[in-house]
Amino acid sequence: MKVILFGATGMVGQGVLRECLRDADVESVLAVGRSPTGQRHAKLNEIAHDNFLDYSAIESRLTGYDACFFCLGVSSAGMDEQRYRHLTYDITLAAARTLAKLNPQMVFVYVTGRGTDSSEQGRLMWARVKGKTENDLLKLPFRAAFMFRPAGIQPLHGIRSKTAWYQAVYVIAAPLLTLLNRIAPKYMTTTEQVGRAMIKVARDGFPKPVLESEDIHRL
Repeated sequence: MKVILFGATGMVGQGVLRECLRDADVESVLAVGRSPTGQRHAKLNEIAHDNFLDYSAIESRLTGYDACFFCLGVSSAGMDEQRYRHLTYDITLAAARTLAKLNPQMVFVYVTGRGTDSSEQGRLMWARVKGKTENDLLKLPFRAAFMFRPAGIQPLHGIRSKTAWYQAVYVIAAPLLTLLNRIAPKYMTTTEQVGRAMIKVARDGFPKPVLESEDIHRL
């Protein structure tokens, strides 16, 4: 399986990249992003790309892939809806539409979040935007698309959040997060479990297109 990964330098993307590089079924990984991952591995290739709304300059390098793991995302804190929609909906759909054109047999996996509003009508701005993003991804002509809705995610194996105060919380609360992952999978998963589950749905499929935290944990 050949994989394209967006967001490989973020906390979730770091975890997904780690599992892809460790998995025997993953032949190669192409990381697309503004910043280098800082990793060296025989399976890993990287493309530095700044314009996440236009991929015409690199389309020839995006063909022949079996799966895309899209882990780019931002917090909605302090953003108005227009800005958040641009960074969430516009950027995700630009990449997905390009990949659907180039790789119609691809499986596309998108990380959203618990509480995403599929009706697109709820009170929470971020949930409406995520809901529209999910809905429109599911309309694209991929072989399959899966929406991952984790609740809390615990970073493992030295993976760190870019946000300093998030990272401080993860370090301080690590024992509690580990316990929650074991006793309350509805509310907590790990970067390792997210990565492993993505690989599994890309390879084997899943009975439904939207996976909640407990589905990720079970996979």
